[in-house]
Amino acid sequence: MKQTKTILAVILLVVLVGCGENIQSNNDLIIVDVSKSYPKKELILQDFMDVEYVALETTDEFLTQGLVQDVGKEYILATNRNNDGDIFIFDRKTGKGVRKINRRGQGAEEYARINEIILDENNGEIFVKSPGNKILVYDLYGKFKRCLSLDREVSSIFDYDKDNLICYDMSDYHSKGEDRTKSYHIILSKQDGSITRDIFIPFKTIDTPIVNDGDRFIANYSYQIRLSNGKCTLMDTSADTLYNYASDGTLSPFVVRTPSAHTMEPEVFLYMGIHTDRYYFMEAVKNVFNFEKGNGFYADELVYDKEEKAVFQVTIYNDDYVDKRTVAMTAKPINSEIEDVTSLNAARLVEIYKKDQLKDGKLKEIASRLNEEDNPVIMLVKQKK
Repeated sequence: MKQTKTILAVILLVVLVGCGENIQSNNDLIIVDVSKSYPKKELILQDFMDVEYVALETTDEFLTQGLVQDVGKEYILATNRNNDGDIFIFDRKTGKGVRKINRRGQGAEEYARINEIILDENNGEIFVKSPGNKILVYDLYGKFKRCLSLDREVSSIFDYDKDNLICYDMSDYHSKGEDRTKSYHIILSKQDGSITRDIFIPFKTIDTPIVNDGDRFIANYSYQIRLSNGKCTLMDTSADTLYNYASDGTLSPFVVRTPSAHTMEPEVFLYMGIHTDRYYFMEAVKNVFNFEKGNGFYADELVYDKEEKAVFQVTIYNDDYVDKRTVAMTAKPINSEIEDVTSLNAARLVEIYKKDQLKDGKLKEIASRLNEEDNPVIMLVKQKK
């Protein structure tokens, strides 16, 4: 079996190099057979990741549902789920409210709604992605600075470096079965929104997680960019290979899915989660949906263990709880430092605390001081130092 995988990897690399892309050979390719059932493994989150808890201050001015948009070294940016336009800035160390910004409106310097927010603390700027293919830029006090007018329908936007953002173009997401005509991973200038680099993940035909039923359809939108453990991993559901992307433009094959999604019915798509020095977490999603029952896109959480050189179906538990509470390692990525963020409901934490279901530690200490009406407690997951 190992020999078969090696041959597959070599063939794949030959094909990719023949496409003329800036592809770097990788002898350590990980092959994941998404049609297989893997043995199960359980892990404790705190054994391989650091966990930080921040209780958001609750005042009449700072009442929030705690939907965290971005986290810097100094600040946490959060919004409400009802998209009322409020942007809350909290001090990351203390959780105290710093200020509230709201530039919602129909004017040229305002956003109609908030799709995403990117924090650039080094430049003292907030990038607000709004409908209409534009990104509005404000300072940390809410003063308008400029508008980035985009030619692309972008999502999964991240702070890439001091001058650029990296994002994914969603404009052809519903063009399943058609040939690609452009790049989908792009780097944008923070100054004017112009494309400073197109990144071409090698593939020919668009294949996306969309299920049709007559006139009805549903799509499973996931994240095509993962910043984790100092690496920038790019993926596309149309490609069977996941790549690490270097600042010089080099794409290094990282993980290969087999069999190809183009040969499967239904397809199984593979997404990258957090990766550490030992573990590479992934999610295999089956492209099925039952419209009558309203459920589908069933997912298996997988991990590749570098020490054991094997793939497992994995469950991660948070060790701050007495009972077993799972943690998703493939949830929305935040930035290059914060691997995952979870908003913990105050009322639920109070209930758990009263039932003595929290172990001694920071979370239990915070829960002991909470009221049921308080703002959420934010759980930040980071690489171990």
